[in-house]
Amino acid sequence: MLLPATAKNGKKCPAETPRKQKRTCRMGRWIAFANQKGGVGKTTSAVNLAAILGQTGYRTLLVDLDPQGSATSGVGVAKKSLRFSVADLLIGGCRAEDAVLTTGFDHLDLLPANMSLSAAEYDLLDGEEERHSRLRAALQPLRERYDFVLFDCPPSLGMLTVNALSAADCVVIPMQCEYYALEGLTQLSATIERIRKRYNPRLRVAGILVTMYNGRLSLSADVLAELKKHYGDRVFETQVSRNVRLTEAPGFGQPACYYDRNAKGVKEYKKVAEELLSRL
Repeated sequence: MLLPATAKNGKKCPAETPRKQKRTCRMGRWIAFANQKGGVGKTTSAVNLAAILGQTGYRTLLVDLDPQGSATSGVGVAKKSLRFSVADLLIGGCRAEDAVLTTGFDHLDLLPANMSLSAAEYDLLDGEEERHSRLRAALQPLRERYDFVLFDCPPSLGMLTVNALSAADCVVIPMQCEYYALEGLTQLSATIERIRKRYNPRLRVAGILVTMYNGRLSLSADVLAELKKHYGDRVFETQVSRNVRLTEAPGFGQPACYYDRNAKGVKEYKKVAEELLSRL
């Protein structure tokens, strides 16, 4: 179980959040959620795990790197009203502390995104040799401020994802139980290895997270078995099931753990949070 970290006021976080394990993890961990395939649960996983870590009392920053801004709206922030966003940060238009927003959720801050991020990615393509490390350099002033920084990557292996992987300590790979996802995993693994060798030697895979799992389907069970056969303990023990509450929550601008803390999907993400901390 996860122990609640101590909040700024010295009090413990609410009892319904995970409790910290006896095994401690190193703080200041930067985690990328990446998969070039869309619709695999990257944003759902990043938003809900960030919120659960925040509920537990860990100072958490969620970085939205998808021009669609789904993580931004998923925590109740209006994309059209942003003064600064991660795009401004990447092109040098603001400081990191100027772009970070406080959300209405415990210990959870946001570095938001909107469609302007697409233009910023084009600028990165035309940039200097260090374009892969622009995000890492821009976020360094915040390194000591947060226990966890979670990057929600776009569904591509472009410069935004490369920047996230170059900055991260580790990567979580959310994926559905389907054979096309297995094929994409090979390509993503090769990309991660290239970035590790060229730009970020500390980068490692924290785990492969199976999402939208349906245990009643033989296909799901077959793909999960293949994953475990090829990737072993890199696969999270907990699978996140298809769950209506997880789907509904973003429409209300809330992480699911605030929308319905008793939902099956929330309980599963809390188990994932416990397992993630044990892997760091």
